[in-house]
Amino acid sequence: MGYELILLAAGQGKRMFSTKNKILLELMGKPVIIHCMETFLADVYCQNIVLVAQEEELEVMQQIVQKYLPEQRNVEIVSGGKERQDSVFKGLNHIKDEAHYVLVHDGARPFVTPAILSSVYQALEKNQAVIAGVPVKDTIKRVSGMKVEETVPRDALWQIQTPQAFIGRELKQAHELARKQSFLGTDDASLIEKFGHRQVKVVMADYENIKLTTPEDLLIGEAILRKRMEQVERKEV
Repeated sequence: MGYELILLAAGQGKRMFSTKNKILLELMGKPVIIHCMETFLADVYCQNIVLVAQEEELEVMQQIVQKYLPEQRNVEIVSGGKERQDSVFKGLNHIKDEAHYVLVHDGARPFVTPAILSSVYQALEKNQAVIAGVPVKDTIKRVSGMKVEETVPRDALWQIQTPQAFIGRELKQAHELARKQSFLGTDDASLIEKFGHRQVKVVMADYENIKLTTPEDLLIGEAILRKRMEQVERKEV
C-alpha cells in the first residue's frame, strides 16, 4: 500500500542561535533537510513527500531540492502554519489519498534510518497508529521552583521521536476536531489518543535519531554521520 510523508521544515530553530532555519544548515556538505529526504526517498514504500516550509522559504527550499535531488518528482513543497500542529494540518490538505497511510516526520531529525522506517511501517499495517521512540535512560524527577517534588519511575517512560504513522483520513479528522476545540497537542499521537479512539503502538527506534535543536546537536550530528560513513567504508572493503 505504501505511505505518503509529511515532512516538517517550517520551524524557526531559535535555540540553534542561527540566522537561518536549522534544517538549511549543512552537515557534511549537505543541508540537514536533504539528509532526511534521501532516507525516505530510498524507501520503496514512500510514494510522495509533502514538504512543509515557511512561506518566506518556499523558493529557497525549491532551489535546494532541485540542486540536491534534481531527478526527484515526488516532492511537493507547501507553506506551513504558526504552530507545528498547524503545519501538519496544512500538509494533510495536500496528501494525494486520505485512505493512504501517512507518516509525519520532523525535518530536524536527519538521522532516521531505514530500519526505523521498516519497523514503523510493518507495525502500521497491524495497528494503524504507530510512533517511534526509545526508553528513557536518565533518572526523571518532577521539579517545581527548582525543588524536587518526586522521582518518577522510569520503567514505563519512553522518549518519543518521529516518524509517527497513521491512516491519513483518521489523522485529518483528529486534527479537525482539535481545531474546533482549540486543542493543541504535543505531537500527532496525542491527537489520535484524544480524538481518534485508537490505541497508539510504540516501536523501538534508535538513540541516534536525535532532533537538532541546539548548536551542540550539530557536533553530535557530525559524529553520527562520520561513524555511519566509516561503517559503510568498512563494508565496502
